[in-house]
Amino acid sequence: MNTATTTKIEAILYLKGKPLSVSEIAEYAACDRATVEEGIIELMDSYAHRDSALEVVETTDGYSLQLRPDFHDLVQTLIPVELGLGALRTLAAIALNSPILQSDLINLRGSGVYQHVPELVELGFVRKRRDNESRSYSLQVTPKFHQYFQIEQLPQPFDSDQKEQQLELDLAVKSGE
Repeated sequence: MNTATTTKIEAILYLKGKPLSVSEIAEYAACDRATVEEGIIELMDSYAHRDSALEVVETTDGYSLQLRPDFHDLVQTLIPVELGLGALRTLAAIALNSPILQSDLINLRGSGVYQHVPELVELGFVRKRRDNESRSYSLQVTPKFHQYFQIEQLPQPFDSDQKEQQLELDLAVKSGE
């Protein structure tokens, strides 16, 4: 196999940063499919036999040059997640009320929730499950949320009975009872 072609395939996988089919790689590399298939096998073998943070893998969408799973924790540390203010506020509302029905979250935060929730689920901060007792989804934060934001436990909001008891206690203390 021509090492220049294999190196070119490696560069294509790196630069595209997403899975590519053999046909797409052949088009970018200006060579035939058989040459690409040989190059991919050579790359996979080469990465498997060296001590590297990267690997070439076959996915359902094609071949990809990606970080080995052992190093995924570095992604959390080194590449901060970009969340808009609205999505961040929605995440905070989910975290403080977890689990919360999506319908209740919409009442609390507004219709922007429809854009925020899929983004938060995709980022792995929120788990979304169909609630058995309603037609809505139940939302809750994931372990990734706690790990990423370095929050072990969130403060539990008072339920209304606790609020009333606390208010009565505060009033009793202030009035000298």
